[in-house]
Amino acid sequence: MPGQHINFKQIQIYLKTRRIGCTQETAAAKGGFSVSTARRIEQGKHQPNKGSPRPWRTRQDPFAEVWESELVPMLEKEPQLRPITLFEYLQEKYPNQYDQSKLRTLQKRVRDWKATFGPPKEVMFAQEHLPAEMGLSDFTHFKQATITIAGKPFDHLLYHYRLAYSGWQYVQIVQGGESFVALANGLQNALLKCGGSPKIHRTDSLSAAYRNINSQADEDLTQKYEQLCNHYQMQPTRNNRGLAHENGGIESSHGYFKRRLHQALLIRGSGDFGSIEDYQQFIDTVIEKLNRRCALKFQEEGQHLQPLPAHQTADYELLSVRVTCHSTITVRCVLYTVPSQLIGQRLTIHLYQNRLVGFLGNQRVMELARVYPSQKGDKRRAKSVDYRHVIHSLRRKPRAFLQSRWREEFLPNDQYRRIWKQLQEQFKPDEACRLMVESLYIAAVQDKEYVVGLWLEGQLRDKTLNLKSLKQKFASIPVARLEVSMVNQHPLGSYDQLLQYEPNKFSPANLTDSVEIPATSIYATTMAGDRNASHS
Repeated sequence: MPGQHINFKQIQIYLKTRRIGCTQETAAAKGGFSVSTARRIEQGKHQPNKGSPRPWRTRQDPFAEVWESELVPMLEKEPQLRPITLFEYLQEKYPNQYDQSKLRTLQKRVRDWKATFGPPKEVMFAQEHLPAEMGLSDFTHFKQATITIAGKPFDHLLYHYRLAYSGWQYVQIVQGGESFVALANGLQNALLKCGGSPKIHRTDSLSAAYRNINSQADEDLTQKYEQLCNHYQMQPTRNNRGLAHENGGIESSHGYFKRRLHQALLIRGSGDFGSIEDYQQFIDTVIEKLNRRCALKFQEEGQHLQPLPAHQTADYELLSVRVTCHSTITVRCVLYTVPSQLIGQRLTIHLYQNRLVGFLGNQRVMELARVYPSQKGDKRRAKSVDYRHVIHSLRRKPRAFLQSRWREEFLPNDQYRRIWKQLQEQFKPDEACRLMVESLYIAAVQDKEYVVGLWLEGQLRDKTLNLKSLKQKFASIPVARLEVSMVNQHPLGSYDQLLQYEPNKFSPANLTDSVEIPATSIYATTMAGDRNASHS
């Protein structure tokens, strides 16, 4: 192309290629310019400065009158001013003088001024890490796609762990926010997965790990987080507060992983999962593909990781609660029903990320799935009601079901809610309550929730349901009675011989086949002799 700007190195490549016998077209292609330029080089007519940027303007500068006098002083005072802000300022001050076509010119002018005269920008320094030196943890939101569990929106975070040297990653679903329980559970699972612990654990200023009162990280640790790091022989560190980019070893990986997860969801065609476990398995497959890329470096780093202790440290929170007369406890704004046998007892609760375990003294007495409130602020409340916990008491007073505050929660699923609606339509309130409560009792005691529901639907459809037929259909199987064997007691008169002891009566010389010696006579005689000896 005429006027093409080339440098000295391109000419050297062209001449070297020509010397080894390549054609002019091939040499020009290797040099990165046209054949016509190659001819001018060989003829000595090439002008190296031709095609360089011109130092003069071809159009009148529309900002000549205001650039030096107004805009530059404004930029020197506030370098963060954007071109659009300056352009709107000019439009307001000089109406009808600056139309929209001049905005692009001002944007280029401001860009060049900031690159030449603007303040120094912050530099991101590339870091060099040693194997097993540092592991990084952080929490992140996944907003690229809508995730639902069984059709319901799923509010969650993702815990993300990464080894700085190899780039090996681990991601875990978190419910309920950035708590210490979530951090401890995620971190320990990550360390177990990779097979060892690094020397340093790096986070941002997580409230789950730091009190955020003192600027010194080692003085600002929470006691639980300090114990967690000591258990795995890791030194806890953090970046400066409000400067997330200082944790760039994990922050940059957030975006890359979430883009890959989003793409995998697009291929899957849906963000709906049957359960949280299914969603976690899907995340694991995405992470597994990412970790294949750093398999060799991770294999190298794995040889330097510190060995894990024999046991994990506590990844739960300890709480103490009392069971109310309603057979309920309240934990983290959530009301749970518990077995009615525990009413009035004070329980120690181990609050895990996904469950809570109750202890009465040292005895484990219950385990419940943890529930998280879906609302925020003052309305942050939720309930976890299980009819099995109170059904024995409810059976004794079924009328309480009608006005119960938890009536809808007592019904285990949509099938039973439809049944209750039909019962109200076909029966009087008292009879409907007795039928519903008796059905729930049978479902709980015999573990036949689904079977009982199907039978009730059929009976309601045929309008043949009554309490007697319900009890007969699901009558409890009688426990087989043990047969009592009859034992013939020998005559008690034989014991009179012990009271009239004659030394020679049972001597070998006097024994005959017709004499029966009681099985206990020797033992009884010996004991009687011992008693006589002690009295004497």
